[in-house]
Amino acid sequence: MAAPSSASATTNVMLALYEKKTTSIDLYRPLRNYIAFNYSEREAQNLEDDLQTLKQLRSDVERQPDPSFPARRDLLQSYFKALCLVETRFPISPDNDHVNSLTFVWHDAFKNRQKASQQNIHLEKAAVLFNLGAVYSQIGLSYDRSTVDGRRQASHAFITAAGAFAFLRDNAATKASIGSSTTVDLSVECAGMLERLMLAQAQECVFENSIAKGSTPGVCAKISRQVGLYYEEALAALNAAPLNQHFDKGWISHVQLKAALFFAEACYRYCLELHEKEEIAEEIARLKNGVAALSEAKKSSKGAPAQLVDAINKLEASLNRNLERAVKENDRVYLMRVPSPSSLPPLPAFSMVKPMAMNEVLDASKEKMFASLVPDSSAKALSRYTEMVDEIIRTQAEKLQQASELTRVRLKEMDLPESILALEGNFTLPNDLKEDVEAVQICGGPAGLEAELQQLKDLRRVNQEMLLQVEELLQKEAREDGQFRSQFGTRWTRPQSSTLTKNLQDRLNRFAANLKQATDSDARIERSVREHSALMSILDRRPIESALPTLARPIMSLDANEDAILGALKQSLRQLETLGAERAGLEDMLKEMKRKAQNEDFSAIFNLEDYKASREKCYKQIQAGIAKFREIKDNINEGLKFYVTLQDAITNVKQQCSDFVMTRNMQCREMIEDVQRQMAGLSFQDNKTTGVYNSGSYPPAGHQAQRSSSQSQIDTRPQSAPYYQPPEQPAMAGYGHPAPPYSSPPYSAPQQLPHQPPYHVPPPSGAPYPPPQVQQQPPPGHEYGQPAYPGWRGPYYNAHAQQSGSMPRPPYTVPSPYHPPPHQSGYYKQQ
Repeated sequence: MAAPSSASATTNVMLALYEKKTTSIDLYRPLRNYIAFNYSEREAQNLEDDLQTLKQLRSDVERQPDPSFPARRDLLQSYFKALCLVETRFPISPDNDHVNSLTFVWHDAFKNRQKASQQNIHLEKAAVLFNLGAVYSQIGLSYDRSTVDGRRQASHAFITAAGAFAFLRDNAATKASIGSSTTVDLSVECAGMLERLMLAQAQECVFENSIAKGSTPGVCAKISRQVGLYYEEALAALNAAPLNQHFDKGWISHVQLKAALFFAEACYRYCLELHEKEEIAEEIARLKNGVAALSEAKKSSKGAPAQLVDAINKLEASLNRNLERAVKENDRVYLMRVPSPSSLPPLPAFSMVKPMAMNEVLDASKEKMFASLVPDSSAKALSRYTEMVDEIIRTQAEKLQQASELTRVRLKEMDLPESILALEGNFTLPNDLKEDVEAVQICGGPAGLEAELQQLKDLRRVNQEMLLQVEELLQKEAREDGQFRSQFGTRWTRPQSSTLTKNLQDRLNRFAANLKQATDSDARIERSVREHSALMSILDRRPIESALPTLARPIMSLDANEDAILGALKQSLRQLETLGAERAGLEDMLKEMKRKAQNEDFSAIFNLEDYKASREKCYKQIQAGIAKFREIKDNINEGLKFYVTLQDAITNVKQQCSDFVMTRNMQCREMIEDVQRQMAGLSFQDNKTTGVYNSGSYPPAGHQAQRSSSQSQIDTRPQSAPYYQPPEQPAMAGYGHPAPPYSSPPYSAPQQLPHQPPYHVPPPSGAPYPPPQVQQQPPPGHEYGQPAYPGWRGPYYNAHAQQSGSMPRPPYTVPSPYHPPPHQSGYYKQQ
């Protein structure tokens, strides 16, 4: 049963369960007869009220559900407690000495035509627990979830329903499933699935309240992701036996769509925070994941409620809108490399709900029904019966577990059935090795290393070009300064460019040294790729099993009995498989196989030992190839990270140099004007104009060629006064006359960030190309140049003298252990 909580709510479509149906049964007469026969008629008369109460409770349960959900809930709880008391006093079973005329019949809640009938109280108790969970689910669905209180009450009801199904799974489902007939709805698997479903709906109510009260996108993302995880767990149970053939497609479609919806919702909310942090690359990847999940889920939306499909369409539109915005911003501003979906870590999740503990709610120890009916004979009969059932369950479970484990070990020792599969062309890799190979292939495999090497070259070229541009900028400014110094002689009193740019030049020299050493490291990586290409080529085989050796028939056969031996071994394995399905006789079968020595004959004729040696050699080659690939991949990723962070540092210094050159140009124009005013004052008596100096590279700005006598006086300002500053220009810090020693950068950046090294770690936003207006001002005396990344097997750089602890580790260090996806791709991703 599914319904929205209110007409205005389009996403709040949830599921509730109908109760199981039963047939009428008279508890009164069989139990009274048992009391009168085993105790006395007087005792039966004394317990008349309790018997009538029990009869009435069963009769009420049989009737159609009460329209009042709380009344129905109380009835089921009372009846379950009464059944617990009956179980401890009346042994109900087919045994002649027990209450053997009672047969409980219950229909399956999801397929009403299927029913179970058992002569024990375990089926009755399990069915009542199921109905209790169903009633709580209906209570949850009855609340108006358009209000805060309604959502809170609904969440509590679903939590209690989850508790009822968990109690059913842990305390009654197993006993009810070993009877003469059973139904799927009371199985351990179904009870577990319903528990996860109820938890999903309870967490969904919490998510709705979080949205309503304006929680942060990060909090909403964690809560939403947990909703999706609960739905995913319920969906996994629905898609496995015995539930995969039992539920309507509408149920499966509903749960599948909900799982996708809340995964995508978590992606959407999480990306809102990523956008604020300017982590655009991850935002794009997460948004694509969300859109893909919804698109895939919509393929199976047949039979799903229209409100749910509408909610998915609306969320998909929002995801696509944000994705389009993020892609445009990345193309125009950030230029980040978008990581692959497999490299992304799982979204964070946080559970706000857990199943309600039902032990106290269903505790019958304080109930007074049949309190006087505890004679020794009955207690002993009950004890023997209960212990017998529990012992059977425990013993059989232990035998099955031991037999299964023994079978697994023995077959592994015989290399079965792998050897037969290999003979028939069906090869398999060990799971851990296969997973490693798949991880390598997912991230591009050895063939993909060439593309990443090209990325290293491209990034190195970009860094070299940027460094050259900065050097040319400073050289041009120095040349112009030298021209004016030659033209004006001693009147050109400002400090030389080489004095002011010493720190900047030192940094650029260190960057150049880093790039040179990084180039050497790149060459080592390229040589390693070439040298080990043959070793790693096996990893490009698809499927990887095609690289394994084959187990062939013997070239010569003396008695042509290999087919008979192979057939006998297959027959034994088929018998073992049949026995395994029956869960009995496994150990005896293994002993018989060992006695006949069929596997030894097979191993000798087909030269199995040589095949196994060849196979192990192939395994080791694959492992070696994986290890070398991981080593190279790790170094390439470190190299990519190095070039990106170095590019940030060069961009920062480039901006500083641009500011320096701009400041020097402004000062140059002002000094020219100052010198020209002095020269004009000296030559005024000869009626000469100041235009003689107009041949310089920078003509006077904003002044007339002829000046009045009041403007042409010799400048008598003290030489220590600052240069003239136009009123519309802010005073430039650091330029006095005469100039003091320049031990630190002679200008102040327009904007400054907190002091930090320029490129040891990626910027917090993860952006390799920060906007040019954002600058970083280094602390005085800070050394920008850091050793290049060390490359293949050791530190391939000449470390500059450093004070211990004065700066963090270089950005490219000795190769670290390889971690398979999702942590190895995308060199823009912060570790």
